[in-house]
Amino acid sequence: MNRRARLGGIALLGLVACGGAVVDDPCAMPRPPSTCQAPTRSPDEYVRWSEGYFDTMDRRVKDAPWPPYSELVARWEWPPWLKLTAFTRLDIEATDTLLKLYPSTVPQRECRAFDVQPFGRCHVVFRYDAHEGRGCPIYEEFTFNDAGEITFIEAWSDLDGLTPTNSEDPWAQRGGAPRLSTRIPGLGAPSGRIDLNGDAMAAAAAGDSDVADFVRRARDWEAAWAVEYEAAGDDLWARGCGW
Repeated sequence: MNRRARLGGIALLGLVACGGAVVDDPCAMPRPPSTCQAPTRSPDEYVRWSEGYFDTMDRRVKDAPWPPYSELVARWEWPPWLKLTAFTRLDIEATDTLLKLYPSTVPQRECRAFDVQPFGRCHVVFRYDAHEGRGCPIYEEFTFNDAGEITFIEAWSDLDGLTPTNSEDPWAQRGGAPRLSTRIPGLGAPSGRIDLNGDAMAAAAAGDSDVADFVRRARDWEAAWAVEYEAAGDDLWARGCGW
């Protein structure tokens, strides 16, 4: 039984438990959450493009191809990083091209594929030339649509108190792990397309302050990023990397 069918069964059980009261199945909605999707690509492909994302930021890798980003791909980096740091494929590619001016390597990587979203998840360590090669541990997740395109990138400092993982759950597989990707309506549709102005997004934002923050920033992510950067302070790297 695929994940969509399982979730449908859960909704049906909810109907029975509530004495026949109407309980909406989120996977039947026009803008379902990402958790309604089942994998459409091999685990190797999800790992390949999750790792390929870091190739584009590693100065040792020449002419790394861009991963297959969807048109409206978003990248969200939890504090102390700067939250929404790109929105749309063109912006992801533009900002990551600029990162070449801030040379880094990503020598330590472990990426795995999962049969529930996010399908790609990685523990990595960046090393920046400007910071004497000190390591910066990052945990990053990649949500994919049915075409195998990346629709959402979500990152955390891989440090105690900042990461959604722990020693018992190193890949954040527990129910209720604190991630934004599973709360954004539409990422579970075949296209995984985000609709900032849709009814589903408005409803989600009304009940979830993180979704509301995402929508606000996505309307002008560059301006929101600039404000966040200005407020971050000079100790951003020390806080984010654990130095």
